[in-house]
Amino acid sequence: MNCDNVKEQLPEWLNEQLPESERNLLENHLTQCPDCRQELAAARQLWQRMASVRSPEPRPEMRARFYAMLDTYKKVEQVQHRPSLRREPQQAMRLAYSVLLVGVGVAVGYWMQYQRTPTLAYKQQIDTLSTQVAEMRQMMMLSLLENPSATERLRAVSFTKEITDVDARVIDALLTTLNNDPNVNVRLVTLEALAELADDARVREGLVHSLTKQESPLVQVALADVMVQLQEKKSIRPLRQLLRQEGTNDLVKSKIEQSIRDLS
Repeated sequence: MNCDNVKEQLPEWLNEQLPESERNLLENHLTQCPDCRQELAAARQLWQRMASVRSPEPRPEMRARFYAMLDTYKKVEQVQHRPSLRREPQQAMRLAYSVLLVGVGVAVGYWMQYQRTPTLAYKQQIDTLSTQVAEMRQMMMLSLLENPSATERLRAVSFTKEITDVDARVIDALLTTLNNDPNVNVRLVTLEALAELADDARVREGLVHSLTKQESPLVQVALADVMVQLQEKKSIRPLRQLLRQEGTNDLVKSKIEQSIRDLS
């Protein structure tokens, strides 16, 4: 398999549609080709952004407007089916006008209340809302990590960039995903997210322990790169253990040997 074949098959690999025999060939090629790994990283980043695109949320007043329009439509339909009742259109217009007045009244009341609200109290409300949003985002992430869809799990990992205060629950969930997720792409994206949190000692320790738990050559190579990037000396021992481990890919062994030299 050459680089052109790999680039053509990356979308299928990311979407879990590549046959097992071709997937193994592709992953073996990636372990020895830095250019293709870079291409994979770019494709995976694009894939992750696509997975995290959210549908725009309707504004709160849209529901009220919709039902008001629906009510008006129903009344117009009644008038069209009962032409003898000439006063119905006027009633529909009065109803629409009443709805409009109510809407304006609510808006004015809200504006006057806002004007009377002290600045400090308003800031406190904003801070409370921000905290609630962060908590909801974290809960959504933890829930999506258990979703059977790999795309949804990718989306979950992408939420870590939006969580300002990453706690132990999030770290544990990410490390569990790194060690146990059946999808190689999800594990690679999770590794990237954890590498950005490596200032936390729990994350670094978890990454070191993860070395001997990985079976995918691609993840093994990526983890070795992260250890070198972090200059994590504690990883030398598990790297040597992985080097002696039966079944370790020869190309991975070569990469591990280089990583150990870089760390020594």
